Amino acid sequence: MGTAFQSAEIVKNERKRLGTSFKGKDFLKLSDFTPSEIHLLLEEAARLKRMKKEGIPHPFLAGKILGMIFEKSSTRTRVSFEAGMIQLGGNAIFLSSRDLQLGRGESIHDTGKVLSRYVDGIMIRTYSHEMVEELAREATVPVINGLTDTHHPTQVLADLLTIKEVKGDLKGLKVAFVGDGKNNMAHSLLEGAALTGMHLVIGTPAGFEPDPEIFHQAKRISSMTEGSVQVTTSPEEAVAEADVVITDVWASMGQEEESEKRKILLAPYQVNSRLVQYAKSDYIFLHCLPAHRGEEVTEEIIDGDHSVVFEEAENRLHAHKAILHLFMGT
Repeated sequence: MGTAFQSAEIVKNERKRLGTSFKGKDFLKLSDFTPSEIHLLLEEAARLKRMKKEGIPHPFLAGKILGMIFEKSSTRTRVSFEAGMIQLGGNAIFLSSRDLQLGRGESIHDTGKVLSRYVDGIMIRTYSHEMVEELAREATVPVINGLTDTHHPTQVLADLLTIKEVKGDLKGLKVAFVGDGKNNMAHSLLEGAALTGMHLVIGTPAGFEPDPEIFHQAKRISSMTEGSVQVTTSPEEAVAEADVVITDVWASMGQEEESEKRKILLAPYQVNSRLVQYAKSDYIFLHCLPAHRGEEVTEEIIDGDHSVVFEEAENRLHAHKAILHLFMGT
Protein backbone atom coordinates (compact mmCIF):
# COMPACT_ATOMS: atom_id res chain seq x y z
CA MET A 1 0.00 0.00 0.00
CA GLY A 2 2.86 2.34 0.81
CA THR A 3 4.47 1.69 -2.56
CA ALA A 4 1.23 2.39 -4.43
CA PHE A 5 0.76 5.65 -2.52
CA GLN A 6 4.38 6.64 -3.20
CA SER A 7 3.94 5.94 -6.92
CA ALA A 8 0.73 8.00 -7.01
CA GLU A 9 2.52 10.91 -5.35
CA ILE A 10 5.43 10.68 -7.78
CA VAL A 11 3.05 10.78 -10.75
CA LYS A 12 1.07 13.68 -9.25
CA ASN A 13 4.22 15.73 -8.64
CA GLU A 14 5.51 14.81 -12.08
CA ARG A 15 2.40 16.15 -13.76
CA LYS A 16 2.94 19.49 -12.04
CA ARG A 17 6.63 19.60 -12.99
CA LEU A 18 6.17 18.49 -16.56
CA GLY A 19 3.79 21.14 -17.80
CA THR A 20 2.59 20.89 -21.40
CA SER A 21 5.51 22.13 -23.52
CA PHE A 22 5.90 18.81 -25.38
CA LYS A 23 2.56 17.13 -24.68
CA GLY A 24 0.86 15.85 -27.81
CA LYS A 25 3.59 17.01 -30.19
CA ASP A 26 5.38 14.79 -32.71
CA PHE A 27 9.08 13.88 -32.59
CA LEU A 28 10.07 13.71 -36.26
CA LYS A 29 13.44 15.48 -36.56
CA LEU A 30 15.69 17.45 -34.23
CA SER A 31 15.47 20.72 -36.15
CA ASP A 32 11.78 20.92 -35.20
CA PHE A 33 12.93 21.96 -31.73
CA THR A 34 14.80 24.85 -30.13
CA PRO A 35 18.19 24.52 -28.42
CA SER A 36 16.53 24.88 -25.02
CA GLU A 37 14.05 22.11 -25.84
CA ILE A 38 16.88 19.77 -26.86
CA HIS A 39 18.67 20.49 -23.59
CA LEU A 40 15.44 19.83 -21.67
CA LEU A 41 15.14 16.45 -23.38
CA LEU A 42 18.74 15.63 -22.44
CA GLU A 43 18.16 16.71 -18.84
CA GLU A 44 15.07 14.53 -18.66
CA ALA A 45 16.95 11.55 -20.10
CA ALA A 46 19.72 11.99 -17.52
CA ARG A 47 17.15 12.31 -14.72
CA LEU A 48 15.28 9.15 -15.76
CA LYS A 49 18.59 7.32 -16.02
CA ARG A 50 19.46 8.29 -12.45
CA MET A 51 16.05 7.19 -11.22
CA LYS A 52 16.47 3.83 -12.94
CA LYS A 53 19.95 3.32 -11.45
CA GLU A 54 18.72 4.27 -7.98
CA GLY A 55 15.68 2.02 -8.17
CA ILE A 56 13.21 4.90 -7.87
CA PRO A 57 9.85 3.96 -9.45
CA HIS A 58 8.72 6.27 -12.23
CA PRO A 59 5.37 5.01 -13.60
CA PHE A 60 4.71 8.27 -15.43
CA LEU A 61 2.95 6.54 -18.34
CA ALA A 62 0.82 4.11 -16.34
CA GLY A 63 -2.08 2.92 -18.48
CA LYS A 64 -0.57 4.31 -21.70
CA ILE A 65 0.04 2.19 -24.81
CA LEU A 66 2.67 2.77 -27.52
CA GLY A 67 2.08 1.28 -30.96
CA MET A 68 5.41 0.43 -32.64
CA ILE A 69 5.44 0.10 -36.45
CA PHE A 70 8.55 -1.61 -37.85
CA GLU A 71 9.05 -1.71 -41.61
CA LYS A 72 12.80 -1.84 -40.86
CA SER A 73 13.90 -4.34 -38.22
CA SER A 74 16.08 -3.32 -35.28
CA THR A 75 17.40 -4.80 -32.04
CA ARG A 76 18.07 -1.60 -30.10
CA THR A 77 15.08 0.43 -31.26
CA ARG A 78 12.53 -2.26 -30.46
CA VAL A 79 13.98 -3.31 -27.11
CA SER A 80 14.68 0.23 -25.86
CA PHE A 81 11.21 1.55 -26.69
CA GLU A 82 9.43 -1.55 -25.40
CA ALA A 83 11.49 -1.74 -22.21
CA GLY A 84 11.16 2.01 -21.79
CA MET A 85 7.37 1.86 -21.89
CA ILE A 86 7.33 -0.97 -19.35
CA GLN A 87 9.69 0.93 -17.02
CA LEU A 88 7.43 3.99 -17.33
CA GLY A 89 4.43 1.88 -16.30
CA GLY A 90 2.88 1.51 -19.75
CA ASN A 91 2.81 -1.10 -22.50
CA ALA A 92 3.96 -1.39 -26.10
CA ILE A 93 2.55 -3.29 -29.07
CA PHE A 94 4.99 -4.45 -31.77
CA LEU A 95 3.62 -4.21 -35.32
CA SER A 96 5.75 -5.51 -38.18
CA SER A 97 4.86 -4.84 -41.81
CA ARG A 98 3.29 -8.33 -41.83
CA ASP A 99 0.95 -7.32 -39.01
CA LEU A 100 -0.45 -4.26 -40.78
CA GLN A 101 -2.59 -3.75 -43.85
CA LEU A 102 -0.20 -1.12 -45.25
CA GLY A 103 1.44 -3.80 -47.37
CA ARG A 104 -1.95 -4.62 -48.88
CA GLY A 105 -2.75 -1.08 -49.88
CA GLU A 106 -4.33 0.49 -46.79
CA SER A 107 -3.52 4.19 -46.75
CA ILE A 108 -1.41 5.98 -44.18
CA HIS A 109 -4.44 8.23 -43.70
CA ASP A 110 -6.59 5.34 -42.52
CA THR A 111 -3.81 3.70 -40.52
CA GLY A 112 -3.12 6.90 -38.60
CA LYS A 113 -6.80 7.51 -37.88
CA VAL A 114 -7.43 3.94 -36.73
CA LEU A 115 -4.32 3.49 -34.57
CA SER A 116 -5.02 6.80 -32.84
CA ARG A 117 -8.21 5.25 -31.49
CA TYR A 118 -6.32 2.34 -29.95
CA VAL A 119 -3.01 3.70 -28.65
CA ASP A 120 -1.62 6.81 -26.96
CA GLY A 121 1.43 7.20 -29.18
CA ILE A 122 2.96 5.72 -32.33
CA MET A 123 6.65 5.00 -32.94
CA ILE A 124 7.51 4.18 -36.55
CA ARG A 125 10.75 2.90 -38.09
CA THR A 126 10.54 2.91 -41.86
CA TYR A 127 12.17 3.99 -45.13
CA SER A 128 10.41 7.15 -46.29
CA HIS A 129 10.49 10.27 -44.14
CA GLU A 130 7.53 11.60 -46.11
CA MET A 131 5.53 8.59 -44.89
CA VAL A 132 6.29 9.49 -41.27
CA GLU A 133 5.27 13.11 -41.86
CA GLU A 134 1.99 11.98 -43.43
CA LEU A 135 1.33 9.62 -40.51
CA ALA A 136 1.91 12.51 -38.10
CA ARG A 137 -0.56 14.70 -40.02
CA GLU A 138 -3.28 12.06 -39.89
CA ALA A 139 -2.75 10.67 -36.39
CA THR A 140 -4.26 12.40 -33.40
CA VAL A 141 -1.64 11.00 -30.99
CA PRO A 142 2.11 11.80 -30.88
CA VAL A 143 4.21 10.17 -33.63
CA ILE A 144 7.87 9.38 -32.93
CA ASN A 145 10.34 8.84 -35.76
CA GLY A 146 12.37 5.76 -34.83
CA LEU A 147 14.35 6.03 -38.09
CA THR A 148 13.86 6.91 -41.74
CA ASP A 149 16.29 6.98 -44.64
CA THR A 150 16.72 10.72 -44.03
CA HIS A 151 16.71 11.18 -40.25
CA HIS A 152 17.59 9.25 -37.09
CA PRO A 153 16.75 11.75 -34.31
CA THR A 154 16.23 9.30 -31.45
CA GLN A 155 19.71 7.85 -31.94
CA VAL A 156 21.39 11.25 -32.08
CA LEU A 157 19.63 12.31 -28.88
CA ALA A 158 21.24 9.26 -27.23
CA ASP A 159 24.58 10.23 -28.77
CA LEU A 160 24.32 13.76 -27.37
CA LEU A 161 23.50 12.31 -23.94
CA THR A 162 26.57 10.04 -24.14
CA ILE A 163 28.91 12.83 -25.22
CA LYS A 164 27.62 15.10 -22.47
CA GLU A 165 28.12 12.40 -19.83
CA VAL A 166 31.72 11.79 -20.85
CA LYS A 167 32.81 15.31 -21.78
CA GLY A 168 30.72 17.27 -19.28
CA ASP A 169 29.30 19.68 -21.87
CA LEU A 170 28.50 19.85 -25.57
CA LYS A 171 29.06 23.46 -26.58
CA GLY A 172 32.39 24.04 -28.30
CA LEU A 173 33.31 20.38 -28.81
CA LYS A 174 34.58 19.24 -32.19
CA VAL A 175 32.77 16.20 -33.58
CA ALA A 176 33.94 14.31 -36.65
CA PHE A 177 31.59 12.08 -38.62
CA VAL A 178 33.49 9.96 -41.13
CA GLY A 179 31.81 7.92 -43.86
CA ASP A 180 28.60 8.30 -45.87
CA GLY A 181 27.60 11.94 -45.47
CA LYS A 182 24.20 11.33 -47.06
CA ASN A 183 22.92 8.90 -44.45
CA ASN A 184 20.37 9.50 -41.70
CA MET A 185 22.98 9.67 -38.93
CA ALA A 186 24.92 12.40 -40.71
CA HIS A 187 21.74 14.43 -41.23
CA SER A 188 20.55 14.17 -37.63
CA LEU A 189 24.07 14.86 -36.34
CA LEU A 190 24.10 18.06 -38.40
CA GLU A 191 20.93 19.17 -36.64
CA GLY A 192 21.98 17.99 -33.18
CA ALA A 193 25.41 19.59 -33.38
CA ALA A 194 24.00 22.87 -34.65
CA LEU A 195 21.37 23.03 -31.89
CA THR A 196 23.92 22.37 -29.13
CA GLY A 197 26.72 24.65 -30.35
CA MET A 198 29.16 21.92 -31.34
CA HIS A 199 31.52 22.02 -34.31
CA LEU A 200 30.70 19.15 -36.67
CA VAL A 201 32.94 18.22 -39.59
CA ILE A 202 31.74 15.50 -41.96
CA GLY A 203 34.48 13.67 -43.85
CA THR A 204 32.94 12.04 -46.92
CA PRO A 205 33.82 11.35 -50.57
CA ALA A 206 32.59 13.58 -53.38
CA GLY A 207 29.06 12.55 -54.27
CA PHE A 208 28.26 11.49 -50.70
CA GLU A 209 27.62 14.99 -49.31
CA PRO A 210 24.62 15.58 -47.02
CA ASP A 211 21.28 16.80 -48.31
CA PRO A 212 21.89 20.51 -49.16
CA GLU A 213 18.66 21.70 -47.51
CA ILE A 214 19.48 19.92 -44.24
CA PHE A 215 23.07 21.17 -44.33
CA HIS A 216 22.14 24.82 -44.94
CA GLN A 217 19.46 24.75 -42.26
CA ALA A 218 22.04 23.36 -39.80
CA LYS A 219 24.42 26.11 -40.85
CA ARG A 220 21.77 28.75 -40.09
CA ILE A 221 21.06 27.24 -36.68
CA SER A 222 24.75 26.94 -35.79
CA SER A 223 25.30 30.62 -36.53
CA MET A 224 22.93 31.34 -33.61
CA THR A 225 24.44 28.80 -31.19
CA GLU A 226 28.13 29.61 -31.85
CA GLY A 227 28.64 26.20 -33.39
CA SER A 228 29.59 25.28 -36.94
CA VAL A 229 29.06 22.61 -39.60
CA GLN A 230 31.46 21.71 -42.38
CA VAL A 231 31.96 19.06 -45.06
CA THR A 232 35.34 17.92 -46.38
CA THR A 233 36.58 15.13 -48.60
CA SER A 234 39.61 14.71 -46.31
CA PRO A 235 39.07 12.23 -43.45
CA GLU A 236 42.23 13.55 -41.79
CA GLU A 237 40.91 17.12 -41.83
CA ALA A 238 37.61 15.94 -40.38
CA VAL A 239 39.24 14.07 -37.50
CA ALA A 240 41.97 16.63 -36.75
CA GLU A 241 41.78 17.67 -33.06
CA ALA A 242 38.33 16.04 -32.73
CA ASP A 243 36.86 15.42 -29.28
CA VAL A 244 34.44 12.87 -30.71
CA VAL A 245 34.77 10.53 -33.70
CA ILE A 246 31.64 8.91 -35.13
CA THR A 247 31.00 6.57 -38.02
CA ASP A 248 28.21 4.35 -39.33
CA VAL A 249 27.83 1.40 -41.69
CA TRP A 250 28.67 2.13 -45.30
CA ALA A 251 25.54 0.49 -46.73
CA SER A 252 22.33 1.05 -44.80
CA MET A 253 19.29 -1.22 -44.95
CA GLY A 254 17.93 -1.08 -48.49
CA GLN A 255 21.36 -0.28 -50.00
CA GLU A 256 22.69 -3.84 -50.02
CA GLU A 257 23.05 -3.92 -53.81
CA GLU A 258 25.52 -1.01 -53.57
CA SER A 259 27.59 -2.64 -50.83
CA GLU A 260 30.66 -3.65 -52.86
CA LYS A 261 30.85 -0.31 -54.70
CA ARG A 262 30.55 1.57 -51.42
CA LYS A 263 33.33 -0.48 -49.80
CA ILE A 264 35.74 0.70 -52.49
CA LEU A 265 34.70 4.37 -52.40
CA LEU A 266 34.58 4.61 -48.61
CA ALA A 267 37.67 2.53 -47.77
CA PRO A 268 39.84 5.66 -47.18
CA TYR A 269 37.28 6.76 -44.55
CA GLN A 270 37.67 3.71 -42.30
CA VAL A 271 38.16 4.69 -38.66
CA ASN A 272 41.41 2.95 -37.71
CA SER A 273 44.50 3.52 -35.59
CA ARG A 274 46.13 5.64 -38.30
CA LEU A 275 43.15 8.00 -38.67
CA VAL A 276 42.48 8.54 -34.96
CA GLN A 277 46.06 9.74 -34.46
CA TYR A 278 44.76 13.05 -35.81
CA ALA A 279 42.12 13.30 -33.04
CA LYS A 280 42.71 14.61 -29.53
CA SER A 281 44.38 12.16 -27.18
CA ASP A 282 41.20 11.87 -25.10
CA TYR A 283 38.77 11.49 -28.02
CA ILE A 284 35.79 9.17 -27.68
CA PHE A 285 34.44 6.88 -30.41
CA LEU A 286 30.73 6.38 -31.14
CA HIS A 287 28.86 4.07 -33.49
CA CYS A 288 25.08 3.56 -33.46
CA LEU A 289 25.47 -0.20 -34.12
CA PRO A 290 25.26 -2.72 -35.62
CA ALA A 291 28.87 -2.34 -36.76
CA HIS A 292 30.77 -4.15 -39.48
CA ARG A 293 34.16 -4.63 -37.88
CA GLY A 294 36.90 -4.44 -40.47
CA GLU A 295 34.84 -2.21 -42.78
CA GLU A 296 33.88 1.25 -41.44
CA VAL A 297 35.83 0.67 -38.21
CA THR A 298 38.56 -1.69 -37.06
CA GLU A 299 38.23 -3.95 -34.03
CA GLU A 300 41.01 -2.14 -32.17
CA ILE A 301 39.01 1.10 -32.28
CA ILE A 302 35.47 -0.09 -31.58
CA ASP A 303 36.67 -2.45 -28.83
CA GLY A 304 39.38 -0.10 -27.56
CA ASP A 305 39.68 2.21 -24.57
CA HIS A 306 38.27 5.25 -26.40
CA SER A 307 35.07 3.47 -27.46
CA VAL A 308 31.80 4.24 -25.67
CA VAL A 309 29.52 2.36 -28.07
CA PHE A 310 27.87 0.22 -25.40
CA GLU A 311 27.27 3.21 -23.10
CA GLU A 312 25.79 4.87 -26.20
CA ALA A 313 23.58 1.81 -26.82
CA GLU A 314 22.36 1.89 -23.21
CA ASN A 315 21.54 5.57 -23.53
CA ARG A 316 19.06 4.73 -26.29
CA LEU A 317 16.84 3.45 -23.47
CA HIS A 318 17.08 6.63 -21.40
CA ALA A 319 16.78 9.02 -24.35
CA HIS A 320 13.75 7.15 -25.65
CA LYS A 321 12.15 7.19 -22.21
CA ALA A 322 12.59 10.96 -22.09
CA ILE A 323 10.83 11.31 -25.46
CA LEU A 324 8.02 8.97 -24.42
CA HIS A 325 7.56 10.71 -21.09
CA LEU A 326 7.60 14.28 -22.37
CA PHE A 327 5.51 13.69 -25.51
CA MET A 328 3.00 11.15 -24.19
CA GLY A 329 2.78 12.35 -20.58
CA THR A 330 -0.43 13.66 -19.05
